[in-house]
Amino acid sequence: MILQKEIEHFLEEDLREDDVSCTLVKNQNVNAIIFVKEDCVVSGLEIASAIFDYMKITYKQKKSPGDFAKAGDVLYELTGDSVSILRAERLVLNFISHLSGIATNTAGYVKIVKDAAGENAPKIAATRKTTPGIRKYEKKAVLDGGGDPHRQSLSDMVMIKDNHIEIMGLEQAFNEAKRQTSFSKKIEVEADTKEQAMKAAEIGADIILLDNMTPDQIRDIVILLEQKNLRARVLLEASGGIRKEELKEYAVTGIDVISLSAVTNDAEWIDIGLDIVK
Repeated sequence: MILQKEIEHFLEEDLREDDVSCTLVKNQNVNAIIFVKEDCVVSGLEIASAIFDYMKITYKQKKSPGDFAKAGDVLYELTGDSVSILRAERLVLNFISHLSGIATNTAGYVKIVKDAAGENAPKIAATRKTTPGIRKYEKKAVLDGGGDPHRQSLSDMVMIKDNHIEIMGLEQAFNEAKRQTSFSKKIEVEADTKEQAMKAAEIGADIILLDNMTPDQIRDIVILLEQKNLRARVLLEASGGIRKEELKEYAVTGIDVISLSAVTNDAEWIDIGLDIVK
């Protein structure tokens, strides 16, 4: 959901109180197009359309979120008054450029694991290392690129991390989480060692995050879980220090999910343009 107050906040940040740039030209009805200047996976169209609606700009959307676009493809055809289109321009282009960059980057990671592991490929997931204030848009861009958004907030799932374990111990932290948590909410345990991972599985964790582990270490844990008939009841997530060039090896370890901040944080913006047309 995109709230009107969000759009007003974004516009206020960009326009402030003395916008001369967009009023230099006498206000008149104009047509415009928004187009991509490089190949990409498209994202950010929901927020762009919401801004157009708020600014009372008529638009025809030519692509859908998650579509592949070639350089030169048109995303929008616009009609409206020149001041509104000029005021919406940078805000809309920033969102589409940034979010299409994330979607395109995510699609690249997804392709690597699918090429390596086929139908057994793990999911590529984002993390909570996102830009404050626009997390939901960045997470949606990950979805548009074929990835998994992971949890949107701390309330989506209970995560027992290393600091919890250091303070309380693994079993006590897990039991307290079970006591305070609804039956409908999953509990994930971060494991730094094979022993922690096995203990987490034995006490009933729904998900185990194998933190900063090598592919060989992950394979060993998968084998141990299978030997103890625990593998089928737990989801395994790998995260921490996984580089893009290592993805192929991680993809064939038997892991279920690979989460990386790089899908959002390393994404390059896509070059997008807006031109007034006759």
